[in-house]
Amino acid sequence: MTDDGPKPSYERVLLKISGEALMGDQGFGLHPPTVSRIAQEVKSVHDLGVEICMVIGGGNIFRGLQGSAQGMERTTADYMGMLATVMNALAMQSALEGLGIHTRVISAIRMDEVAEPYIRRRAVRHLEKKRVCIFAAGTGNPYFTTDTAATLRASEMSCEAIFKGTKVDGVYDKDPNKYADAKRYEHVTYDEVLAKHLGVMDASAIALARDNKLPIIVFSLDEPGGFRGILSGQGTYTKVED
Repeated sequence: MTDDGPKPSYERVLLKISGEALMGDQGFGLHPPTVSRIAQEVKSVHDLGVEICMVIGGGNIFRGLQGSAQGMERTTADYMGMLATVMNALAMQSALEGLGIHTRVISAIRMDEVAEPYIRRRAVRHLEKKRVCIFAAGTGNPYFTTDTAATLRASEMSCEAIFKGTKVDGVYDKDPNKYADAKRYEHVTYDEVLAKHLGVMDASAIALARDNKLPIIVFSLDEPGGFRGILSGQGTYTKVED
């Protein structure tokens, strides 16, 4: 660890954020100041000595499900969504390396000129060397979301938790932006998430996390210092586990 203070509660984590998180107040695309702000949040945790993987969605550029709903063939639409995640990963890599953090973009679809191919043992070695690994292109397969890809990669990398950065500070029984009486859960089980359709992640991702006993921590990415705070035992969040 490079910083003084309490020992972080996890030594290796995966941060999952949506593509929409990178677009700031814009309705589309990348907002460089927002990308830089999130990179600063990642750096603050990296400075604690925590090994970090990332998975970033592609919904700010293209969402496969929406494309297929408009008449595009689903497989093609999903591959386009995967390519969008690579663009976001490269943007985040640029921001992190601008802060002096060594970063690798690792793609499930081969594109050797811009990213490394996914090889599990090599990715683990990058983490051991304190490089941030950004996993792009989902699982490389259509019909699987980036939530499922994040849970799969976190399991393969032996991460101790998935941190899901959202616009709210946890899991609620209904949308807190619409309902003043929305109740936030401190803890919720995987089965409750599935039974109550709480929308933390899709069902496949929740089931995979449950089977691998991988806790999911849902927190607000808009709260400055929130990511680091939770790892230091502070802050507001919901923990999904058995």
